Amino acid sequence: MLKNSHVEKLWSMWIEEEKKKAQNDCATKNIITFPLNLDEFFRISQYSCAKEMWDVLKVNREGTGDAKRVRKHAFT
Repeated sequence: MLKNSHVEKLWSMWIEEEKKKAQNDCATKNIITFPLNLDEFFRISQYSCAKEMWDVLKVNREGTGDAKRVRKHAFT
């Protein structure tokens, strides 16, 4: 169900744009989670949208901006 202003709507009440957005998000979550091992999958499976999943994976893999700067300085 789509949460809009903290009110849940039934799938049958969604407009086509909301349905398409939900379907795209679901497909994207499948693409993001497919290559993950179980530990990574369970770490991000709690998030409700693909963008949140992607952001968590990005930080876990690349680190925060501070961590990136530290690694860059370590190489130079």
